[in-house]
Amino acid sequence: MDSRRPGEIQLIDDPARVANDASLVFIGHIETPWSDRHACPRRGKDSDAVCRIAMKPQFLPGLKSVEGCSHLHILYWMHEARRDLIVQAPAFDETTHGVFALRSPARPNPIALSVVELLAVHDDGLSVRGLDCLNGTPLIDIKPYFAATDSVPHARVAWRETITHPGRRSTGRTDPVPEDTV
Repeated sequence: MDSRRPGEIQLIDDPARVANDASLVFIGHIETPWSDRHACPRRGKDSDAVCRIAMKPQFLPGLKSVEGCSHLHILYWMHEARRDLIVQAPAFDETTHGVFALRSPARPNPIALSVVELLAVHDDGLSVRGLDCLNGTPLIDIKPYFAATDSVPHARVAWRETITHPGRRSTGRTDPVPEDTV
């Protein structure tokens, strides 16, 4: 997809087509109810959907002791996201912003991070709540969520605080833009 919103800047070399600086090994995949990005929730924490994390067999021993965690960080590869935009025009703002100031899936390395609630540990993976990714999304990593070190209650994104009347560009989505969407 090469369409751009006004003000967006596209990279000359699409990171998806250039030589790799590092290699990743996907440790499994994520099974969700969403096959279309427009149906995906904007924030996983707003969804009650139970999702499955299916692990490759060689990585299952890495789940030892995870059953004692109430919440986890899930890192995944947004395999259908654009990788060639470096400045974007969010659907909820009239101003463009650099990709590293946004939570957009379109980025040079489409890595996503979600905090999920662990519901169950299975022989082949996990059941969780709180994801916002497409069915079949490749899994990069799982880490425990430590409330004492991972929570920053007064963190801020200054440009987001200045939006008084969020613009509404046509995105094909029907759900509202949450106040804390960045």
